[in-house]
Amino acid sequence: MKRFFAQAYLWLLLAMLYAPILIIAIFSFTEAKVLGNWTGFSTKLYTSLFTGGVHHSLLSAIENTLIIALAAAAISTVLGSLAAIGIHHLYGRKKMILNALNNVPMLNPDIITGISLFLLFVSLGVTQGYATVILAHVTFCTPYVVLCVIPRLQQMNSNIYEAALDLGATPFQALRKVVIPEIKPGMISGFILSFTLSIDDFAVTIFTIGTGGLETLSTYIYADARKGGLTPELRPLSTIIFMTVLLLLIVINIRSYRANKKKEA
Repeated sequence: MKRFFAQAYLWLLLAMLYAPILIIAIFSFTEAKVLGNWTGFSTKLYTSLFTGGVHHSLLSAIENTLIIALAAAAISTVLGSLAAIGIHHLYGRKKMILNALNNVPMLNPDIITGISLFLLFVSLGVTQGYATVILAHVTFCTPYVVLCVIPRLQQMNSNIYEAALDLGATPFQALRKVVIPEIKPGMISGFILSFTLSIDDFAVTIFTIGTGGLETLSTYIYADARKGGLTPELRPLSTIIFMTVLLLLIVINIRSYRANKKKEA
């Protein structure tokens, strides 16, 4: 009975998490403008999304979101990986303090981060737009990259790096040819997580986006919802984003599993 209830609880939890996404995916295959109103199977919304049938502002928001997310994820991956290497090689109180400081941006409410960055940019006289949004996203994405990379560093044999130096490699060559290949799975995971967090973010973006007309997907959905409804093409778009992230995670996990099996062999 304990096993039955444990499994039932697990499946109930998974159903609660994925039911909303499943509903959106199902109703992305109907022409109804209102979610929940099934008018028959149709791929018209997908056709409209890919053939430019949607409003220009939505296409612009999607483009802006992808550019910002890719830039923020790439910068965060580089900065977070280097920070993780630095923290890993510290000892004692310094390491403990830096680990605690790294956790602050993740524990800090998004709205506080957004307001703080807004006031910082205003006080410095920085014009808000692409640059400020990317910098803001890098701020809260980098700590997640650090958390993804540090476990890989802890699993790595530190003697390999020392051996590379003893064999004549410079510190940069040892970093590029020894350390980075070892932490690459963590870097990839950090990049994907940063990319997802950037696409998803609203609270920080709304405070740093400025008044120049720049829109991301999250701010577009917010403005669209305030008008009394959501653009139907958002349903297939949400489904595509979810399936893309899911497939990426499956591929990464399979590759990681195969790599671990090879190491064990």
